[in-house]
Amino acid sequence: MAETAKALADDLRTGRKDPVELVAEVYDRITAHGDDALFIRLTRDRAEAEARAARERLRAGNPASLLDGVPLAWKDLFDLKGTVTAAGSAVLRGAAPAVADAALVRAGMRAGLVTVGAVNMTEFAYSGIGLNPHYGTPRNPRDPKVARSPGGSSSGSGAVVAAGIVPLSIGTDTGGSIRIPAAFNGVVGYKTSTGHHPMGGVFPLSPTLDTLGPLANTVEDCVLADAALRGLAAPAVGPADVAALDFVVPDAVMFDDLDPAVAEAFDATVARLGAAGARVRRIALPELRETVELMGRYGPLASAEAMDIHWDRLHGPDEAKMDARVVRRIRMGEKMTAVDLIRLHRSRAAMIARVNGLLGDALLICPTTPSVAMPIAPLEADVEVFFHHNFRTLRHTAIGNFLDWCGLSIPNGADAGGMPTGLMVCARHGRDAALLAAGLALESTIRG
Repeated sequence: MAETAKALADDLRTGRKDPVELVAEVYDRITAHGDDALFIRLTRDRAEAEARAARERLRAGNPASLLDGVPLAWKDLFDLKGTVTAAGSAVLRGAAPAVADAALVRAGMRAGLVTVGAVNMTEFAYSGIGLNPHYGTPRNPRDPKVARSPGGSSSGSGAVVAAGIVPLSIGTDTGGSIRIPAAFNGVVGYKTSTGHHPMGGVFPLSPTLDTLGPLANTVEDCVLADAALRGLAAPAVGPADVAALDFVVPDAVMFDDLDPAVAEAFDATVARLGAAGARVRRIALPELRETVELMGRYGPLASAEAMDIHWDRLHGPDEAKMDARVVRRIRMGEKMTAVDLIRLHRSRAAMIARVNGLLGDALLICPTTPSVAMPIAPLEADVEVFFHHNFRTLRHTAIGNFLDWCGLSIPNGADAGGMPTGLMVCARHGRDAALLAAGLALESTIRG
């Protein structure tokens, strides 16, 4: 495992590391890594200035937060003042630079976090695979021989942490875009509840479903990042009492057509959780299949909202400059009527209430994705192969977005080739503290 944000922060506070020297190391790592598709832009002048300010605070014994001086990267959806927010798209290359940082970037600056750049992503954040024809597709660092999917849409966020370049990257999640890259790259991803952090200055995909959160090496790093970004002097979350934890395993959808390695890793994790003293029970939850049917009956909510956002682009010359796979997904919203959208929202609210009533304070667990990261070449060669894998990859995580859950993906094994698998832990909206507390208590058990 690469060095954690916690370990770096400890070294910075005690003077064993210097923030300015650490920034120089980060850019050396970027060069040595040699993946030109990892970052869309670097912000070295900004990073060096922020590191110098962190050095002064730390030497004066007045750190801005527990993570003062720690470097991080932002998904290319977050406005960084003075630079163009491209959202992974060629059509925004010539857009005006952002006049201000996104709200969360400002929060990170107040906490002393050092912005090293904006990492790559799926164009307009609309894919779980992570391909990008405009800026290239970041390599998944877990396979040095075969180019594999880094997961999407926060592809660069997963890869940059897995590569050990920075210990934190902030992504967004509308249908799985934090948890999928976390699982494919073997890192931890935390999807916050909607509204947990401000979305101002973040380029939207689906305002109803959009959330954000950190990708990191450990649950503890996610907890520390979340606290720092919320302006807390210290985390308000500690490890849960394992004996008090109640995990449920659903009987529907989440275990259809799994890769054997994913199924084996999940079963082994369940056994470890039980041995550790947690309660794990299997329950009937046909509502999950009903949720998938709802999305199919009325159409994808994200497509409807993305169609609104990109209407002018898709009815003008910009459409031809966009990734055709992304255009196809957005245009699924064209087929939806106003009545479809009204019924979808009404049905969604009813389903959230039903499932929340059944789950209560239990935490739902399942594989984050049905497969490990797949080779990129077949996905690029055949669009139907791409859409098959994209739908399958998003299957588990998108249900959580539709039901307004918060979620964690924690590495829980690997296949015979060393490609990581992930365990997803989900809680109903607003139970972020309970989710993180469970992760803190059982991360080592889940990892095995």
